[in-house]
Amino acid sequence: MKALIIGANGQLGRGLAAAVPEGAEAVAPPEAECNLTDPDQVQGWLDRVRPDVVFNAAAYTAVDAAEQDEAAAERVNAAAVGALAEAAVRVGACLVHVSTDFVFDGVLGRPYAPDDAPNPLSVYGRTKLAGERLALTHPRNLVVRTAWVYDETGRNFVRTMLRLMAERDRLAVVADQIGTPTYARDLAAALWALAGQGASGVFHFTNEGVASWYDFAVAIREEGLAAGALKKAAMVVPIGTKDYPTPARRPAFSVLDKSKSHAAIGVGRHWREALREMMGRLPHA
Repeated sequence: MKALIIGANGQLGRGLAAAVPEGAEAVAPPEAECNLTDPDQVQGWLDRVRPDVVFNAAAYTAVDAAEQDEAAAERVNAAAVGALAEAAVRVGACLVHVSTDFVFDGVLGRPYAPDDAPNPLSVYGRTKLAGERLALTHPRNLVVRTAWVYDETGRNFVRTMLRLMAERDRLAVVADQIGTPTYARDLAAALWALAGQGASGVFHFTNEGVASWYDFAVAIREEGLAAGALKKAAMVVPIGTKDYPTPARRPAFSVLDKSKSHAAIGVGRHWREALREMMGRLPHA
């Protein structure tokens, strides 16, 4: 299997490049040479590589900024995905597109299955849902929804918490939004596995277990101290969403039902175990 990775500069793109399975081959051009929103660049790489699979790891992920810049979010998360899906078809490739738990409104009260009706609350969620639908215009394509993705180098919640905990003695973190943290390396491995099986349609993948952002922050403190990434234990205080207003509304409960992925590629590891491994990969750990 030969794959082209779009969005190679991001945390998931790096994870995909690091997780190439035996017998597969991946080409991961830098964003400056293969920008998702530049159809000529993308088509040029598709024509050169002639991949079996195209992984789209690029997205507009600034959730709050999207509320003021809907056109930019739509251009990256929807229009460019539709163009990529058409370009992939022209070279006979399957598109593996990554989406988000933010396509749901968080009011269901149980984990969301792939066929549950989406109802996004934000511009980010709406544009990601539009991108899903454009990707799925072609029945061979695969959409994988995930949540709360982080790695040891990107701009993400884990690294933000580590920085703030080093700078402050006390942090307030939202405790009434529930989801599942996902290590980019584990997500990358799942994408490779699903692509290798020729999966199509909509799947969900995160690490196992559930957490609030507060739970996640407390775990980051504990694992950071154990790994030597933190030198002191900052106090983490739980607060409500109402106490931390943001431009974009977030789902209160966006845990994803992964039964379909479990049946295809097995059950993954708990988010806490994945976080511990990530801490061990930090440069100062």
